[in-house]
Amino acid sequence: MRDVPAPAGSLLRPLVERAVSAGRVSPQATDILDRLTPRVEDLCGPTEPPAPVHGDLWAGNRLVDVEGRSWLVDPACHYAHREIDIAMMHLLGGFGPEVMSAYDVECPLADAWQERIPWYQLSPLLVHVILVGGGYGQAVVDALRRYV
Repeated sequence: MRDVPAPAGSLLRPLVERAVSAGRVSPQATDILDRLTPRVEDLCGPTEPPAPVHGDLWAGNRLVDVEGRSWLVDPACHYAHREIDIAMMHLLGGFGPEVMSAYDVECPLADAWQERIPWYQLSPLLVHVILVGGGYGQAVVDALRRYV
């Protein structure tokens, strides 16, 4: 049994359905998710214990003071797979390669973590699609297609 629940049924499905019904994501997204659902555990990567995560770790929630120290603000803290924060850091930018190198030294990530970034970006992308619309709809379909 996994320590971290797989997101497809519990979170992604209702978000995809809402985005599709709002006309902001192609109905293909539902079909693709159906095809991926049997593979969710593999798509989520190796099992690891849940870790405390920031939950909304993007550039706008990272402040840098006059001494160059970073401060993280506006958390949506919960316990989850660490790659959720990593994916969010890559989604909207603001964190350079030196941050990922330092993270990997302190708390190494599992092999192929880069391949799972789009998978873990699906939830925040879908929330953006539902709330904002715009070009995020195609990004959702593209991220899903990557794993077919």
